[in-house]
Amino acid sequence: MAKVKVTQVISKNGATKRQHANLASLGIHRMHQTVEVELSPVTEGMIEKVRHLVKIEEVK
Repeated sequence: MAKVKVTQVISKNGATKRQHANLASLGIHRMHQTVEVELSPVTEGMIEKVRHLVKIEEVK
């Protein structure tokens, strides 16, 4: 499986509870925090729900 770096670049203030939960499930707890996650269908879905709050980079 591929890995991606997910970085929160926009504040989660005003986001829904579901979006807060998706960020927490990805391991992101504060602004400009970066985490590496395995790209699976589950994580792709979580990233898609918060795509407007994060920046995604492919890890080589």
